[in-house]
Order: sequence, then C-alpha cells, then structure tokens
Amino acid sequence: MQSLLILVSQVISLYIWVVIANAILSWLIAFNVLNTQNRFVYSVADILYRVTDPVLGPIRRFLPDLGGVDISPVVLILGLMFLQNLLVRDIAPMLLGG
Repeated sequence: MQSLLILVSQVISLYIWVVIANAILSWLIAFNVLNTQNRFVYSVADILYRVTDPVLGPIRRFLPDLGGVDISPVVLILGLMFLQNLLVRDIAPMLLGG
C-alpha cells in the first residue's frame, strides 16, 4: 500500500512539472521566442496542451476574466500540492496504521 501511495505522489509531482512546462512554453510562444512553425516546437506544445487542457479548461471557466492573464496553472498547481500533502500527511498514516 505504501508503494502505491508513493507512486500516486510521484505522478502528482510529475504532472505539476508538466503544467509548469506548459505555462513556460505558452509564454515563449506568445512572446515569439519560439515559433510553432518549427515541427518540434509544435509537437511539444501539442502534447503539453493535450495533457493539461482537460484539467485547465474547467478551471478557466470557473475563474473570472483577468484581462489576458491566465492564472489557471497556478490554481491547478496549488490544488495538486494540496492533494499531494493531504495524501502523504493525512491519508497515508491512516491507511498504514501509523
């Protein structure tokens, strides 16, 4: 059971890094540092978009419009960190009997 909890915690950590990478890549594309005409950049951006958009989409609909500033990745990262801490500090000791 402990191995499963560690795996879930690591998957959450990995997803946090994917969200951060998506946010940074979107900024680089928005400021024309990277060009989506490049096939590699387009492929990476597409993969990150497909992995993060199903979770970020509902958060974006819930948040108010802030004039072009998208804080949905910050909200998602805070939620994932809360979930990870809840899992490791509260749920794991109850399941492991400690």
